[in-house]
Amino acid sequence: MKIALITENSQAAKNGVIHEALTAVAEPLGHQVFNYGMYTAEDSASLTYVMNGLLAGILLNSKAADFVVTGCGTGMGSMLACNAMPGVFCGLVIDPTDAFLFGQINDGNAISMPYAKGFGWAAELNLQDVYRKLFEGERGLGYPKERAEIMRTNRGILKDLKAASCHDMLTVLKNVDQDLLRKAIAGEKFAELFYANSQDQAISDYLKSLSQGATQAEPALA
Repeated sequence: MKIALITENSQAAKNGVIHEALTAVAEPLGHQVFNYGMYTAEDSASLTYVMNGLLAGILLNSKAADFVVTGCGTGMGSMLACNAMPGVFCGLVIDPTDAFLFGQINDGNAISMPYAKGFGWAAELNLQDVYRKLFEGERGLGYPKERAEIMRTNRGILKDLKAASCHDMLTVLKNVDQDLLRKAIAGEKFAELFYANSQDQAISDYLKSLSQGATQAEPALA
């Protein structure tokens, strides 16, 4: 599984701690982790929680990532922004029990965590426990087990409902504020990580054209 990490600007200083905890758990399980930043609070490309959702939509719909780990101060803003995107099913996860239940009942493709609220002593241990409950073993088996089938049915109904209520991702990209979109993909390593993993040529081509257009529009240096 390709797991993408996205960190919002107010919590960018914690990116290293979050990334280390995620890789410590996910990589021994055979997963790949791709860190899309922000990497430090001083990064020139700044991600808001709204951009987190937009970036999650790009990564998941292009299949550049199979799962997104994101968050913000409370986790709620990033969760709402993610769930505004087509094909993204994001849960608010605070502790390992949340992670287990989200994985078994909802089997979504993104989580948002609070990195300011309750992020104190031994926070990295809580992160590792969360990621372990989320990524080890098979997800979507249901809990309690006797309700597994109805949970699977409801996930399918929710997926159909979202497909009916949302535009496809390329349409979203073309209609969203283009300056917002440029900022969301302006991260230091976005191009390096995204274009090597994207499986949707139309999304890749559109983002490339947008980036190239922004570069050409910059005034020449004297």
